[in-house]
Order: sequence, then structure tokens, then C-alpha cells
Amino acid sequence: MRLRDNLVVERTQAIHHMQKAHTDPDPTPPEKGCTSGAGSNAAAAPDTAALQGELVAHKDRYLRLAADFDNFRKRTTQETERRAAAQKEAFILELLPVIDNLERALGSDVSTSPEQLREGVQMTLQQLNQLLRRHGIEPEESLGQPFDPRYHEAVAVRLDPSQPDHIVLETFQRGYRRGNEVFRPAKVVVNDLSRAESTRHAD
Repeated sequence: MRLRDNLVVERTQAIHHMQKAHTDPDPTPPEKGCTSGAGSNAAAAPDTAALQGELVAHKDRYLRLAADFDNFRKRTTQETERRAAAQKEAFILELLPVIDNLERALGSDVSTSPEQLREGVQMTLQQLNQLLRRHGIEPEESLGQPFDPRYHEAVAVRLDPSQPDHIVLETFQRGYRRGNEVFRPAKVVVNDLSRAESTRHAD
């Protein structure tokens, strides 16, 4: 009997606690992380400011590098133009003595013999060739050489049975080279023995 009375008391107390739980407000305070979004917004604000600061710094660095590169390009262009102008000026200064010699030859006495004039022209030509050599330009000797399209430009053909085929018979305009490269090809007349066979077949 006493055991049954105890069970009744325990059930009554349980029901009473359940009713009290439904009527009383929850006294447990809310957790800090679930109270509001103000805390997360406050934490995100410093991160955004830091990113903006880095962006401004990168942009400033880029603008500085672009300005430095532009200044470097301008200085390089000016230096290249200055060197080119100096080289031209030096070449002209070397060329002026040759012009002086030509003017002296033209202003010489009428009584000057043709041999003396020829000698003067030869000396002037040698002076010009020396000037070209100082600048790395060498004349090419094409007469009697086999025709080579790398160094020669055929402006005409001629038949000379006494010479080998495709030999340069005449130079209309001398060629020049700079080192191993062609500076200007020579304009030449080339021997063409096939013309003799064409003539025999025509006869």
C-alpha cells in the first residue's frame, strides 16, 4: 500500500512540474552567438577596410611602376636618337675632307693635264674607300667571278665563247658587303653560252 502511495505522489509531482514548465518563461539566457548579427557585422567591417587598404596600396604601386617604365622608355628612346645623331655627325665629319678634295680638283688650273686629274680622282676614290672600311663596308670584286644571285643582280646577258658560262663579264655597279652580309648587290652582265646553241639551232 505504501509503495502505491509513493507512486501516486511521484506522478502528481511530475504533472505539476510539467504544467509549471508550460506556464513559466524560460529563465535560461540565450547564447552569445545566437543573440544578434551585430557581432558578426562588427567583425566583418575591419576585414573589408583592410582589403580596401590593400587594394589602394596595390593600385598606387602599379601607377608608380607604370610611370617608372614610361620614363625609362622615354630615356631609352632619347639615348638611341642621340647615339644615331652622333654617328651621323661623325660620318659627315669624315666625309667632308673628301668633298674638299673634289672641290680642289674642280677648282684646279685649266692647264692641269688629264693624267693629273685622273690621279686626283683616284686618290679621292681611295679616300672614300678608306672611309667605308672604317665603317665596316668593303667593296666586292665581281668581274670574272661566277654569277651568284646572293651577291649579284643580273641586268643583262651577253655571249662570249672565250669565257665560261655564267661568268660575270662586266660590272655596271659595284657591290658592297658588311662583314659576311651583302650591303648592296652588284649589278652585272652575265655570260650566257646557251645563246650560242640557240643561234646554231636558228641557223
